[in-house]
Amino acid sequence: MTQIDLTAIEAERERIRETYLRPAGARPPSSARGLHHFAVVAQDVVETIEFYQGVLGFPLTEIFENRDYPGSNHFFFDLGHGNLLAFFDFPGLDVGPYAEVLGGLHHIAISVEPERWESLKGNLDRAGVEYLEESGTSIYFRDPNGARLELIADPLGEMYGTRVL
Repeated sequence: MTQIDLTAIEAERERIRETYLRPAGARPPSSARGLHHFAVVAQDVVETIEFYQGVLGFPLTEIFENRDYPGSNHFFFDLGHGNLLAFFDFPGLDVGPYAEVLGGLHHIAISVEPERWESLKGNLDRAGVEYLEESGTSIYFRDPNGARLELIADPLGEMYGTRVL
C-alpha cells in the first residue's frame, strides 16, 4: 500500500480552494436548471418500483420504452424539487450485478426532512434492509440493484453543518 502524505494532500486542497472557490456572493449563477434525472440500471423493474415507491416513498412518475434499446423500460421516481431518479432495464442482456468501482459511482445522496428520515429508517428496518447510520443524519444502504444510497437529514445545500451551496 502506498504511503499517503496527508500534509501534502491538505496543502493541495487549500491551493484548490484558494484558486477556484469563490465566495457565495461572488459566484456566478449556474448554467444548469437542476438535475433532470440520474439514471441507474435496474435488474428487476417491479422489485425496483416496490422498493423506491413502497419502502422509500418516492412516487413512480412515468414508465416508457427506452429509446436506446427496444423492449427496455425507462422509469422515473420523484425525489422532490423537480428532481428525478431514473432506471433502465435491459431485458435479454446479461448486464451482471452492480459493481462499485474506483472511479465510478460511489453513492446517491438524497435529502429528506429529519422526521421523514426517522420514518424511512423504520421502513428499512421493516423491509430487512441493512444500513449504516452515520453522524445521526445519514443512513447508507444498498437498493435491490446493489446501488449504494444515502438518506441524509441535512437540508439541501448543507452537509454536516457546512454550507455547500
